[in-house]
Amino acid sequence: MTDSASASLSSRTVLVTGATSGIGFATARQLAERGATVLVHGRTAGEAQAATDRLIATEGIDGARLCGFAADFTCLEEVEAMARRVVAEHPELDVLVNNAGMAAPERHTVTADGNEVAFQVNFLAHYLLTCLLEPALAGERGGRVVNVSSSLHRTASIQWSDPQRARRYSRLAAYAQSQLALTVFAADPRVTAVSVHPGICETDLLPLYATAGASAEEGARHVVRLCDPAVEVVNGAYYDCDQCVDPAPAATDARTLKRLNKLAGQLVGYGA
Repeated sequence: MTDSASASLSSRTVLVTGATSGIGFATARQLAERGATVLVHGRTAGEAQAATDRLIATEGIDGARLCGFAADFTCLEEVEAMARRVVAEHPELDVLVNNAGMAAPERHTVTADGNEVAFQVNFLAHYLLTCLLEPALAGERGGRVVNVSSSLHRTASIQWSDPQRARRYSRLAAYAQSQLALTVFAADPRVTAVSVHPGICETDLLPLYATAGASAEEGARHVVRLCDPAVEVVNGAYYDCDQCVDPAPAATDARTLKRLNKLAGQLVGYGA
């Protein structure tokens, strides 16, 4: 059996969103150390470049295996532009790691696209990106998507009549809803996808969970493991760290997935 902790990924190309800090940065580093070509996403070109420079200067990564990409996920037009560039430059993408995330703000906040900000950044932007990258992921080698989700998806419900939570807002409920949506989306049959809760880690999201956690490096190991083609996965599976477990019931409900795809398609202007 292949040792997933050390096996080479030299033939793989992986896009990691939110790769400038925390689990995303650690994931990019570990993938590059194993030989993968890593597309490092940041909110701005400057942030993406700073992350790649740091990987080269302090982590000893070969710069030839790194490429920066920028898109502010609060702007869906930027997501579309980045997707076009990825497809043009990397027509065969092996893995998309949907990692970028934010804690919902204290007060209800809406993006210029009209969406509650955490719902857009944590889910809708990744929904749109995944749909637009489907041609690159559906190559002969069979790409996959790894959604970095959260155990808090179990506490959530999708407010179908008010997904933007304009009538009743709670930052924790808004964050949890975005994570449930991302977990449900992993069951979409168009591209093989899984979700993973990487554990409670020392990142900017830690205050949502606890006062202490594991390192971002440890959380990233659970993500990187699922990027390895030697690790067989079932579409829609959910992992708590390295254990495949049942997600919230809504995450495996076909009607919920169909309804979510319709809603997301309407909100991002992309047909499901």
